[in-house]
Amino acid sequence: MVGIVSYGARIPRYRITTDEIARVWGKQELAMGRSLNVAEKSVPGPDEDTTTLSVEAARQAIARSPHAADTIGAIYVGSESHVYAVKPTATIVAAALGAPPFLTAADFEFACKAGTAAIQACMGMVGSGLVRTGIAIGADTSQGAPGDALEYSASAGAAAFQIGTDNVIAEIGHTISFTTDTPDFWRREGERYPTHAARFTGEPAYYRHTLSCGAALLEKAGTQPADYDFAVFHQPNGKFPTRAASKLGFEPKQCETGLLAPRIGNTYSGAVLLGLCAVLDIARPGARIFVTGYGSGAGSDAFDITVTEQISTYQRSAPTVEDLIDDRVVIDYATYAKYRGKIVTAEVAP
Repeated sequence: MVGIVSYGARIPRYRITTDEIARVWGKQELAMGRSLNVAEKSVPGPDEDTTTLSVEAARQAIARSPHAADTIGAIYVGSESHVYAVKPTATIVAAALGAPPFLTAADFEFACKAGTAAIQACMGMVGSGLVRTGIAIGADTSQGAPGDALEYSASAGAAAFQIGTDNVIAEIGHTISFTTDTPDFWRREGERYPTHAARFTGEPAYYRHTLSCGAALLEKAGTQPADYDFAVFHQPNGKFPTRAASKLGFEPKQCETGLLAPRIGNTYSGAVLLGLCAVLDIARPGARIFVTGYGSGAGSDAFDITVTEQISTYQRSAPTVEDLIDDRVVIDYATYAKYRGKIVTAEVAP
């Protein structure tokens, strides 16, 4: 049995509402936020970046894990906002956790699905017996140019999962991926903000990959949507995942717990993994979880997960995802621009 033995989450306290962003740019009040189904988003503080978020999430996972840091044989950090272009985040996480130096570590990048790719890599390492446990992290402090549609949703957060074969709280029964060369979103070296293909990011990108991968997982697992208690999809906004879930045959109630984008925005590599954390916070033995991530460029990873009896004795000492969402401090656009180091050059409408 290969699966999740522990997990941790981190969401910055600061929030900015889409109403406040719209006020600055002269948009019709809440028009953009309503169209995306995002009310507010998380904002990293001046002392928060992908590395600090990754460390905090991983520390939570190890603090309540039955497997100590000396069992870690692999650490993979998925993100598109690594602090260094040349210097791994994974080695910093390893040092912060006190992991032994005899381990494999690497930074992953595949837009918003780098974290799910890290889980798959850990599954392979653990399942083959090469390592006892592995840490997979999805973390981002995502970027959105001032006044761009991305600015209304691009947020920050991290989730970490310890993968192993003993004391598994959630077994990963099946996983499958669907990948093509679809350039819906990109950022070249040295560019401050990413570029996106607007509406092209929908049907040929997000929906094609998410639906194809999700349908393939159902076929591989021999299941139907009704067999699952929870469903979690990558959430670039609050609209796309609900539509994708409906197309695959899932009910809104199955998606409620893991749908976080309307309250904290799109945490990119952390998005689907934070949704999974929220589900594990309340899941009971026997619960079935359907997870499908997505990353621009483009690809999807899907997982069939079953919660085990072990979750009944799992430590609940760390704050839940709901606790992290509720612990919020709302800031204005000026403070947000200062914290994010934004350079506003466009003309602001009165």
